[in-house]
Amino acid sequence: MRIYNTLTRRKEELIPLTPGEFKIYACGPTVYNYIHIGNARPICVFDVLRRYLEYRGNKVTFVQNFTDIDDKIIKAANAAGTDYKSISEQFIAEYKTDAKGLNVREATIHPRATENIGEIIDIISTLIEKGYAYEADGDVYFSPAKFSEYGKLSHQPLEDLMSGARISVGDVKKEAADFALWKASKPGEPYWESPWGLGRPGWHIECSAMSRRYLGKTIDIHCGGQDLIFPHHENEIAQSECCNGVPFARYWMHNGFITVDNVKMSKSEGNFFTVRDVAKQFGYEPIRMLMLSCQYRSPINYSYDSVTQCKTSLARLHTCRDSLDFALKTAGDGKTESLAPEFDRFVSRFDEALDDDLNTADAIGVLFDLTRFINKEVLTEAPKKADVEDAIKVFDTLAGVLGLVYDDPALKNEDDSDEDAEIEALIAERTKARSEKNWARADEIRNQLTEMGVVLEDTKQGVKWHR
Repeated sequence: MRIYNTLTRRKEELIPLTPGEFKIYACGPTVYNYIHIGNARPICVFDVLRRYLEYRGNKVTFVQNFTDIDDKIIKAANAAGTDYKSISEQFIAEYKTDAKGLNVREATIHPRATENIGEIIDIISTLIEKGYAYEADGDVYFSPAKFSEYGKLSHQPLEDLMSGARISVGDVKKEAADFALWKASKPGEPYWESPWGLGRPGWHIECSAMSRRYLGKTIDIHCGGQDLIFPHHENEIAQSECCNGVPFARYWMHNGFITVDNVKMSKSEGNFFTVRDVAKQFGYEPIRMLMLSCQYRSPINYSYDSVTQCKTSLARLHTCRDSLDFALKTAGDGKTESLAPEFDRFVSRFDEALDDDLNTADAIGVLFDLTRFINKEVLTEAPKKADVEDAIKVFDTLAGVLGLVYDDPALKNEDDSDEDAEIEALIAERTKARSEKNWARADEIRNQLTEMGVVLEDTKQGVKWHR
C-alpha cells in the first residue's frame, strides 16, 4: 500500500515499525456540541483505513482522543449554567451516537485530556528542563524558534507561518510564535495542580501526551483534517520531538475540506449542518457514502443533491444484497466454475484501489461493478446456491471494508422484527390464497401490506418484499 505522506509531500510505501502492526493516532472532537458534516469526513475516512489494514491481515491499535477541557467547553458550560464535565460527558455520548450511526467502529482507546494531566505535566517539565519551554506568571509557553525543524509538516518557514496565524501577543510571551502548553487558572475555570501553579493544559500538548502514553514515542500514522496541519500538528511534532528526541510520526495523512453548495461551511454563512440534523432527513449511511465518494485528499462538496444521489446509489447496493439473501432461499445445487475467477478479479481491483492512497472513490466503483455483475450473472432465473454464497462473501467483504450496506439505526424501528414476522405471515397467507385462486383475499392482503408501507414483488423464485 502507498499513501501520500504530508511530511514528505509524496506517495510512499506504507511500512509499519513493527511488521504486521500499525499504531495510529487520529485527532478526535472537542466535545462541546454535536459534530458537523466536516467532522464526519475524517472519522469515516480513517475508519476505512483501519478496516483495510486489518482486512489485509494487520493488527491495528487505533487511538482517537476526546478533548474534554477547552475554552469552547468552558464557554458552553457557562452558557448552560453547568460545569465542563457535564458538557463533555453529554457530547461524548452524542458523538458516540453519531459515530455508531455512521458505522464508525469505536477506537481501540478513546482517551480524554483530563485523564492524562500527569503525562502532560511530565512532558511540559521535560521541555522546560531542555530549554524549549519557559514559565511566565503561571503560564508555560513553547518556543518554536528553538526547534530548527519547525515548519517541516507545513513546508513553510516559521516567519511565513506566523504571518497568517491568529496568535495574540501578550506581555508574558517572549515571541508572538510561542504557544501555550499550560494556562494559569482564571476565576471560575476548572484547574489542576502543577509545578507552575493551578491551571489547565493547552490544546496542542494533550495529543502529544496521549499519543506517547498509549502508542509510544514514535507512531506509524497520525491523521486528521487539513485544517489541523498548522498549527496543531506542527506544534505536536515540535513538542514531541523536542521532548522525546525521536521522530513523532512516520506518516501523516490529512483529508481535504468540505464545502456546502461550493461555499466554505461556516455558521456565519448559514450553511452549517450537524451530522444529526442531516441524518434525520437522509439517514446516516448516505452521509458516510458521501464522505467516501471522493479520494480523501480531494475537496468534497455537500449539497442536497449530492447526499440524495448517495441515498439513491445505496438503494441499488441494498437491493442487490437483499436479492442475494432471497435467492439463497430458493437456489438450486451446483456451481458455475467460470464465476470464481471473476470474483477474484473484483477483489484484486478493490485492493488496487485502496492500495493507491486509500482511493475509496475507485473502491466504491468496484463495488458497483460487482453489483452489476451479480445482478446479471448470479441472480438469474435459476440461481445456483454455491454461486450465491460466493457472491455474498465477496459483496460483504468489500462493503464491510468500506463500512457500507449496513443496518442504519436511524431508519430501523425497534419493533421491526415483530412486524417482519407479521409481514411474512401475511405474504404466506396471500401465496396460499393465490394458489387456491382466491383472488379477492390475495388482493385484500396486498392492500393491507401496502398500507403498512410494504412493497411486494412477485418473481419466479417467490415473493420479495421491502419497506
